[in-house]
Amino acid sequence: MTNKEIYKKTLCFSVRQLIIGLISLVLFAGFCVAGYFIAEKAADKGLIGLAIGLVVGLIVAALISRFLIYRQKAAQIAMMTKGITEGTLPDNVYQEGKKIVKERFATLAALFAITAAIKAIFNQIGRGISSLGQTLGGDTGGAVGSAVSSAIQTMVAYLCDCCLGWVFFRSGVSAVKATCEGAVLFFKKGKALIKNVGRIFGMGLASLALIGGAVFGLSYLIFSRFGNAFSTLASEIAEGAARLETEAPDFLTNPATLTIACAGLLGVVIWSFVHTYFIRPFVLTGVLRNYLEAGMADIPTEESFALLDSKSPKFAKLRKQLTD
Repeated sequence: MTNKEIYKKTLCFSVRQLIIGLISLVLFAGFCVAGYFIAEKAADKGLIGLAIGLVVGLIVAALISRFLIYRQKAAQIAMMTKGITEGTLPDNVYQEGKKIVKERFATLAALFAITAAIKAIFNQIGRGISSLGQTLGGDTGGAVGSAVSSAIQTMVAYLCDCCLGWVFFRSGVSAVKATCEGAVLFFKKGKALIKNVGRIFGMGLASLALIGGAVFGLSYLIFSRFGNAFSTLASEIAEGAARLETEAPDFLTNPATLTIACAGLLGVVIWSFVHTYFIRPFVLTGVLRNYLEAGMADIPTEESFALLDSKSPKFAKLRKQLTD
């Protein structure tokens, strides 16, 4: 199957993630609005209520993301992996994806435990590269190391997903061993996988410019028609900051710049949703294919696990579980 075919067949997971994400966004906004009006009506302290609503909304959104969206994402990665490695996908992709995740991880806790281990390993590898650059070349080496590390950190999210895909592919071995193999795979095939950075950055910037730019422009045109509302909001922010004995940034107390800021924020939010749920999966399909094909051509052995022991304590700790 081609990347495009796999992407189209697994798009049902993206749609469900988007719906859950929008529900989460509505709940977040609802908590913020409710907090503002309740506090404003009860004690004339709307901004404090807004802050409380913001915190509660963030907690609720985080819980929804963790327990609902990520399960959909894991099922999508499982089916992408199946399409790449087997060259075919069943008609009922959604049900099959849920089934594979349940078979591989009996509980969500097990899935999150492996995911956390994967993220910790790749983050430590990235920080190690930055430290190596500083050790070898002082400030110059540190700058080079930091630049390389930043590029790797940009890929970390993709690599974590790819490593999870490898765990699904290696269904015949334990999830812990498969995770170790996936980490070693990146370390051994890093040069081949780094080439994906251009694709990741390019698609990200292009989607931000096209989608984010379009939403920003349209939002600004609409918001400009409500100048009085933004003047009132800017005054509220200034007065609220004064009551809290602090000073709000100038762009928040100036109606013109506040309008631009709100339009820009909306553009980024909408872009983030579209990119995360529809563009990123397409990029991930290509990155995952490179990752899996590199692994299938040279499956890491337990003897090669020692390569990462000194570079990632998290990896060494996870590997120790294999011998206990």
